[in-house]
Amino acid sequence: MERLIICGGGHVSLALAHIASILEFDITVVDDREEFANPERFPMVGQTLCMPFSKALEKLGSRPGDYYVIVTRGHAFDRDCLAQILRGQYAYAGMIGSKLKIKAVMDSLLAEGFPQEVLDAVHSPIGIRLGGQTPAEVAVSIAAELVAERARLGPAVVPAPKKDPGVLVTITRKTGSAPRGEGAWMLVRPDGSTIGTIGGGSVEFQARTDALELWGNNGGPLERTYDLSPKAAQLGMVCGGKIDVKFEVRR
Repeated sequence: MERLIICGGGHVSLALAHIASILEFDITVVDDREEFANPERFPMVGQTLCMPFSKALEKLGSRPGDYYVIVTRGHAFDRDCLAQILRGQYAYAGMIGSKLKIKAVMDSLLAEGFPQEVLDAVHSPIGIRLGGQTPAEVAVSIAAELVAERARLGPAVVPAPKKDPGVLVTITRKTGSAPRGEGAWMLVRPDGSTIGTIGGGSVEFQARTDALELWGNNGGPLERTYDLSPKAAQLGMVCGGKIDVKFEVRR
């Protein structure tokens, strides 16, 4: 699951967090104001960090599959966030703002020594041009761009958490047009909640059911093949392909 790190906790951020949670991003919201970065305001995200942006980004580190959305309350904060992000690893970096503000930020970073090609790759103005103006409409345009970039780059496969109890479901082999490939995982907790995904739909529902049964029966490692072809009518799937899945119980 890709990390989506949203710098800024304002109205656009709140709307984007709602949408991105459905899109199965692992979301972190950062803001240095407590009223804009707290679990009560953002119950749908994995974590909120209320601290200076530079300290929060340093705490989070960077990964090749990270997606950054910069929507702070001012261009000085935007600039500092972008500079720090560009020094690390990422799959996507986008910054909101007017053309004038964006030019000022980019000129400043160019003067600081950032290569022009790196700055040109930043998605700014952020989002796909849909013509919307409200925070929710802007959030939709950003989310659409995130989806387009993830489709272009391919889903990032990150290590599964090591400590959480439950049943780890991992794809070991894929054939055909299954939506997720080798290495994709889903952790099914004892209460039935999940993190991660092996592609969604009926096959993921069935894998979750099988994982809970394995947990309840104190079962050991298990391997299973799920058929996503139209012939697998009992799964209600219309796409093709198969996935081999390994179940690993963690207590």
